[in-house]
Amino acid sequence: MIARNLILKTSSLKPVERIVRGSRTFRPLVSRFIAGDTLEESLSACEVVLKKGIKVTLDYLGENTKSEAEALAAKATYSKMLERISTVPEFATFVKEHGHEPKIARDPLNISIKLTQCGLDQSLEFAEKNFRDVLQIAKDRGNFVRVDMEASEYTERTIEMIEKVWPEFQNTGTVLQSYLFRTDEDVERMIAIGARVRIVKGAYLEPASVAFPEKAKVDEAYVRQAKRLLSAGFYPAIATQDETIINELKRYVAAEKIDRQSFEFQMLYGIRRDLQEGLVNEGFNVRVYVPFGDAWYPYFTRRLAERPANMMFMAKSLFKG
Repeated sequence: MIARNLILKTSSLKPVERIVRGSRTFRPLVSRFIAGDTLEESLSACEVVLKKGIKVTLDYLGENTKSEAEALAAKATYSKMLERISTVPEFATFVKEHGHEPKIARDPLNISIKLTQCGLDQSLEFAEKNFRDVLQIAKDRGNFVRVDMEASEYTERTIEMIEKVWPEFQNTGTVLQSYLFRTDEDVERMIAIGARVRIVKGAYLEPASVAFPEKAKVDEAYVRQAKRLLSAGFYPAIATQDETIINELKRYVAAEKIDRQSFEFQMLYGIRRDLQEGLVNEGFNVRVYVPFGDAWYPYFTRRLAERPANMMFMAKSLFKG
């Protein structure tokens, strides 16, 4: 956790960001985690993943828009994403077989968005209008929209937004972060309405007043919350590359006789492809989070912070001539 916090603090410095963005040294790592700058590039990457029997959630990178114009531009990109996804053969076949019922899970290709990209920093009402517009477009096309969870200052507003739109739009769900003290309660709130939850450990730099600072405590909370969602949630997404945790949850699923088709494992694009394909071969649903766009730096540094080997590579590169 100390190394993780150090890289998050260091990467937030503007001189470091300029070095990383401008250096050719980092391009192989960036391309490993990011599927391209454009939607078309990312869809090509999605096709490769889909052909392996792995599902996809497509994410347009960016957060904390600075103006309403930026938020509206992001909404236009979401609309284009949903339009193009409708033409992907795997998705078109799924909709033909299942119709536009929002409670049908196991969709092969959906999207993830952020509320601050919808304009949450401008106003709650503005973001809600944009969010509802996106949900309507997705609903009309038989698609699902996952709301990514951001830093803890946005957690309550995000959950309240899901609860608010739920009576009209059940083609949405959100992400909960196990390192926050509040997450057990938030799991119950999402179970109560039947919303799809992706459970993650958490990747933001949070104060000890709201989040567990110890990795062991985070892992303990993650396993507890994942088991609760597997038992009582609606098609939860178990998002982790931690093989020890995955094996523990597989044993739990077997012991409790939980249907393997009632949930999915989720992993990040470019990480543990062997594990992804192995789980598919065992009969589990697997979905990969595929990000694209030129606003990749915050996402990229959070991925570095999760992997010590990549952190060392970055640190060494910064001090090369």
